[in-house]
Amino acid sequence: MSKVFTITEGLENLGALSTGGQGSVYKGKRVGTIITAVKIMPTPIHTESEDDKNFIRFKNEVEKLKKVNEVPNPNVVKILGSGLTESGSFPFIEMEYIEGPDLEKLLMPPHPPIFTINELIKLAEQLANALAHCHRVGIKHGDVKSNNVKFNTETGNYVLLDFGLAIMSDEQRRTSLRHAGAVEFMAPEQHDGEMFFQTDIYSYGIILYELLAGTVPFPLINKNESSRNQVMISHMEAEVPDPVTLRNNRLPESWDAEKRKKEANVPIWLLQVIKKCLEKRPENRYVNGAALQDAIMHRGADTIIPVAQLPAKPAPLPPKEIVPATPAGDQVMVSKPVFATMILSLLILGMLAVYGLFMKGDGPAVHTVPIDSSKITAVDTTSTETHDEPDTTAVTVQPVAIDTAAQKVEIDSLKKEYEAQMAAAAKRAEAEAKAKDNAVVIVSEGKKYQLPKGTIYFYEAASPTSQKNGVLGLWNNAKFNVIEEDKGFIYVTHTAKDGQVTKGWLNKNDLKELKE
Repeated sequence: MSKVFTITEGLENLGALSTGGQGSVYKGKRVGTIITAVKIMPTPIHTESEDDKNFIRFKNEVEKLKKVNEVPNPNVVKILGSGLTESGSFPFIEMEYIEGPDLEKLLMPPHPPIFTINELIKLAEQLANALAHCHRVGIKHGDVKSNNVKFNTETGNYVLLDFGLAIMSDEQRRTSLRHAGAVEFMAPEQHDGEMFFQTDIYSYGIILYELLAGTVPFPLINKNESSRNQVMISHMEAEVPDPVTLRNNRLPESWDAEKRKKEANVPIWLLQVIKKCLEKRPENRYVNGAALQDAIMHRGADTIIPVAQLPAKPAPLPPKEIVPATPAGDQVMVSKPVFATMILSLLILGMLAVYGLFMKGDGPAVHTVPIDSSKITAVDTTSTETHDEPDTTAVTVQPVAIDTAAQKVEIDSLKKEYEAQMAAAAKRAEAEAKAKDNAVVIVSEGKKYQLPKGTIYFYEAASPTSQKNGVLGLWNNAKFNVIEEDKGFIYVTHTAKDGQVTKGWLNKNDLKELKE
């Protein structure tokens, strides 16, 4: 691999495009006039040695990522190269530079705060195509968000960018997301550091929701740890607000009445897709990008028409049927065709009877006819003449062969994803068993209480009506100091490893009492 940072020889650094917890993206210029985007990872790799496991992992992940471009896709950024920077030995990937605004900028003035329905459907189709393409070759993006999708002003297509998270190790990804990830777009399972194909599906649903409603379902008020925790709790527990109501409140005043009315009608299928994408549990979402794309391509009607405005639909004509008249007494009534058939049958039977009497003798007569064998014509049994008789020979059914590399890769990818999810489920079960053994216990008035998993609500006063704040943390082996008890509440303090102090009233009704 080449080394880049000047960015490197032959690759000029034209300045930073964006920075974040997953690294920084720089605008680069190749020798000549080719402009590229360079994603630089935050964790350095000091040696390009086959003995360095970090270098080997980075190299392997990049090779896997290059499969995305084996078949070009207009909605996925092209990966051009990779290496280590000359300054600091930071790993990087070089991508094509897409000229145009990202979705985040397209929601800012002078643009409307929401997308039109037609443009939103275009984005939904093209972004689903991008995810289907990536998932078929086993690539999970892991960081699908509005500023990682650009509108290419040259082609008119939406393009998925920045695969930096895809090449990080699990630990790097977990640390990066916890402290600097775009929590507004993160799936619930990402809190535990897990990433599946369905994780990208959830983030896709957030993007559609944002473009439809003008805001994400759970906005980040500020970037402190408490606000990030509250947003993640909402992803895990809260009901998603109705996007149609939010959209109607954000319809631009600059649109005329007819356009506002038209844009208020959201396709039912679009709402159903968003709802399924935003399911809390991964297994309840679309299994991957291909399934998502299939649902969109086979969608229903594009508009909502109020029932009162639907035109009256004529009732279908009943099928014609012949109702026979009820016969009176011993009469038997038949149709004309049946009667004609019966008469014809009687005539044929009569003729056969006459013929039989005419040919009848004292016994069966056997007439011998001499045959001239010289006049017998040989039958050609090798004739290839086609006969209409069905072929009754046994047919061997051959198995269907998977004859394309793309199909094999997709099947291998789905198999690996299934194995990964099974491993993750086993890991969760193990973690839950371990957490049960290391569960935090608070002793109050001689009784023992166990803290709930994950989220703890701290009240500002010893009253169920007082304001409460949800704090999301890993409470295994944590130490709480009981300061005071009042009216079924326990005032506690907790000091984290980084010195951060959490304190407040715990409601005993929120805790689980342990029986001896």
